[in-house]
Amino acid sequence: MIEYLSAITGMLILVLLIGLGRILLGPSPADRMLASQLFGTAGVSILLLLAVIQEQFALINIALVLALLAPLTLITFVYLKKNPA
Repeated sequence: MIEYLSAITGMLILVLLIGLGRILLGPSPADRMLASQLFGTAGVSILLLLAVIQEQFALINIALVLALLAPLTLITFVYLKKNPA
């Protein structure tokens, strides 16, 4: 079972690397913002998988905090697009 979870974690890290390319080369700010949302979602998934694999359940709390903070970046982005400084 741990082998499968480790393989899934490896695939998620690969997805994060592809998302990093989108952040660096994205054609528009909206594309870059969606890629950063991918970082939040995949980051939570990776932390939850690592909590199970390594039996360090404090990582679940960190994943929950990341899950709460990730949408704030999107809200801030939308607010700043509507109301430029």
